[in-house]
Amino acid sequence: MNAKACFQTPARIEVRGLSVGYGDTQALRSVTLTVPERRITALIGPAGSGKSTLLRCLNRMIDLVDGVRISGECRVGGVEIRDPGVDVGWLRRRVGLVARDPGLLPRSVFDNVAFGARLAGCRGTELHDRVAAALQRACVWSEVKDRLGDIAPGLPEGLQRRLGIARALAVDPQVLLLDEPAGGLDPVASAGIEELLRDLRRDLTLLMVTHRLQQAARIADLTAFLLGGELVEVDDTGRLFSRPGDPRTEEYLTGRRAG
Repeated sequence: MNAKACFQTPARIEVRGLSVGYGDTQALRSVTLTVPERRITALIGPAGSGKSTLLRCLNRMIDLVDGVRISGECRVGGVEIRDPGVDVGWLRRRVGLVARDPGLLPRSVFDNVAFGARLAGCRGTELHDRVAAALQRACVWSEVKDRLGDIAPGLPEGLQRRLGIARALAVDPQVLLLDEPAGGLDPVASAGIEELLRDLRRDLTLLMVTHRLQQAARIADLTAFLLGGELVEVDDTGRLFSRPGDPRTEEYLTGRRAG
């Protein structure tokens, strides 16, 4: 199968009956979810409910977990991503994963943002253009254009988070998976990340894990609630927060369920 030929743009995510386990842990239990293109979909739920596991299934980072057991379907842009014919390196460029800790290397701003593009074979003027475009797209160019040689981990944390997003953007993804993109940031830095995500949804599919319910309410078009590895419900964000269809969702949103 030529995955590149059939990867549709913009990319819709379709998960059907996805179950994931490792060791004695059942992280996901027959999850079925559609994530629409050019929207922000938020995953909410208590710690250990399977949110991050779901993200890592969608660009196959979950494959790196020893003894992982996976069943069900994961389609991104019309491609069954677990098909043996899918090139995993290509997939991870098309479906970028941005962790809460961006994992910046002890190198310059430029080298960090260029990291993935270099691995993909980008060099010379093209590489410089990609880095500049990614920094502009991540709304951070004005802050770092004169500091491209600075060591990235020494920058303020909010700036580091946006550099992590810029690094993912530099390889031209169609989907961004974001695990707590504003977790632990002060309100000003968090607002900057939220504004950036609103801009990016114009031409990307965004799936975001957040423990901040107010953040999901502010920026997510859809919200999905997971509990114990089960997808309890997914709905338009305003409707889910105001009129949840499952009492477990209401308990979580009102703080009557530990989370």
